Amino acid sequence: MTTVLTPASPLTAADRCDRCGAQAYLRVVLASGGELLFCAHHGRKFEPELKKIAVEIQDESGRLGSTTTATAADDER
Repeated sequence: MTTVLTPASPLTAADRCDRCGAQAYLRVVLASGGELLFCAHHGRKFEPELKKIAVEIQDESGRLGSTTTATAADDER
């Protein structure tokens, strides 16, 4: 039997940190098949331990540094 791994879907605002409930930016896939979600703060805090038990770590915390440009006209803001 061949196992096909599908890429993890991007994290959204609906994905919440398992520790504090903030928006998740890290998905940690465990060998058991489970996954943990963490905000950037808790992902950094627990990183050493997570690396020991993770099969994969999906880190999208780089999105925190991106800026968004307003597209509404000045009179609509």
